[in-house]
Amino acid sequence: MTVSSAPGKVYLFGEHAVVYGEPAVPCAIERRATVTVDARDDDHIRVEARDLSLDGFTVEYADDTAERPDVDVPEDLVDAAMGYIDAAVEQARDAADAPDAGFDIIVESQIPLGAGLGSSAAVVVAGIDAATRELGVQLSPEAIADRAYRAEYDVQDGQASRADTFCSAMGGAVRVEGDNCSRIEAPNLPFVVGFDGGAGDTGELVAGVRELRDEYDFAADTVESIGDIVRSGEALLTDADPAAEPMPELLAELGRLMDFDHGLLEALGVSSRTLDNMVWAAREAGAHGAKLTGAGGGGCIVALDPTPETRTALRYTAECRDTFRAELDREGVRAASASANDGDRDETESEAT
Repeated sequence: MTVSSAPGKVYLFGEHAVVYGEPAVPCAIERRATVTVDARDDDHIRVEARDLSLDGFTVEYADDTAERPDVDVPEDLVDAAMGYIDAAVEQARDAADAPDAGFDIIVESQIPLGAGLGSSAAVVVAGIDAATRELGVQLSPEAIADRAYRAEYDVQDGQASRADTFCSAMGGAVRVEGDNCSRIEAPNLPFVVGFDGGAGDTGELVAGVRELRDEYDFAADTVESIGDIVRSGEALLTDADPAAEPMPELLAELGRLMDFDHGLLEALGVSSRTLDNMVWAAREAGAHGAKLTGAGGGGCIVALDPTPETRTALRYTAECRDTFRAELDREGVRAASASANDGDRDETESEAT
């Protein structure tokens, strides 16, 4: 049995624009998805998802997820969860040259599904790591990030970026611009997350931005402006001391950029009334800045505030179903335990380009 976990993330800046080659800065947070994998003697995949829905579900199938039986869970939730898990299995089989490998898989997650916190990326990253280790192959975090991106790219019909999967695999703050991915030695940031209990349709939201960008020059300019915000924020983080508590002046400047970013995302039509109300509640409580995180349409906002005031305000905001503080998680994917065959082979893939 092998157990691996990977962190979720918030976007400090850059969602949506990253799809068009602009940079983005996502940050891993200390909420994780954990995947437990046991190799089977046949080619079947049995998946037990304990925390991806209210009641969880168990599915067993062979060949592909189309053969799975009906379960008492909303169809779109099963499709989303199973699509990513199936893609992770295929990447692990390919990495280990074991096309008929079967697994019993348990998925547990502290990350709301579809809420803009990178739940799918965390599940895919942890799943690939656990399954390859179970088959005796240990991949580098960079190789896992690359394979996880390919898995998400397939599931999302070519609309994925490397941002979520690279951040989840590597941990900390990262910069992603097209295929160029690197870590940023950033100080710890006082994140507060608010969750409206909903989830946007990522594909629909991305397609909506694409239509605006193709039709209106000013929408394309808006996407480029988000890229400019990212570059300004990245420069602030790069100049800061990663070992020190962030200065109020740094938080204030980052917060202003977050506010600008949210305004531009709102102009692109990817925010919602619930997200906007949580953003304003955070700002009025004294947060340095606040914005939606992820695809939008519902889900989560992220604010910068070292005090308890923002979290308290969000608790009393009608649109906020849950709120929590989220520290920067500097560790990416990790194995909690490993099977005995983990050291039998030394086949670490080279760093992804």
